[in-house]
Amino acid sequence: MSHEVELGADALVMDERDHVATALRDIEAGAVVQYRVGGIFQQVKLLDDVPFGHKFAISAIESGQNVRKYGETIGRSTLFIEAGRHVHVHNIEGIRGRGDTAGRKTTE
Repeated sequence: MSHEVELGADALVMDERDHVATALRDIEAGAVVQYRVGGIFQQVKLLDDVPFGHKFAISAIESGQNVRKYGETIGRSTLFIEAGRHVHVHNIEGIRGRGDTAGRKTTE
């Protein structure tokens, strides 16, 4: 796994298991963005504006599914998220240290 930013990449994906990429610049809805996963450039068309440093889905994420960034779970989706959608507090929730979710079934 390489942790280098490639020329021509619009976003960064750190782990092949990630559901999201991080925008390396402000990107407008409708743009086709490039990112690299496992040494292979891939593309997705953005469905929302994504500010620099924010995340967008690189694959569909089911409602209730744990969301992975940098190979780690960063939260759980609160609704179905299409590939190309902005991923932020409006569609994921934090799950660390929450006693109210103990025993709640989730998907990976």
